[in-house]
Amino acid sequence: MPNNTDDVAGMTYEDARDELIAIVARLEAGQATLDESLGLWERGEALAARCQELLDGAGERIAAVRGEDDDMADAGVVGVVPADGDDE
Repeated sequence: MPNNTDDVAGMTYEDARDELIAIVARLEAGQATLDESLGLWERGEALAARCQELLDGAGERIAAVRGEDDDMADAGVVGVVPADGDDE
C-alpha cells in the first residue's frame, strides 16, 4: 500500500472514518507485512487527524450558532450546593 496521505485533507468525515475502520480491521487481522503495516498505520494516523479536525470544526460551528464562547462552555451547568449545616 502506498504511503500517500495527500488525499486525506479533502476527505469527508464519513469517508475518512470508513477507511480508518477498514485499516484497523486489516491491522488487527495481522496479515499485512511489516512495511504494509507501517504504511497502514501512517495512513490511519492521517485519517484519524482528519476526523478530529472535522469534528472540532463541527463543534466550533455549533458553538458559534449557539453564541457560546469557549470560556462559557460550562456556563449552563447547574450544581447543588448544600445549605449550611446540612450533612447530606
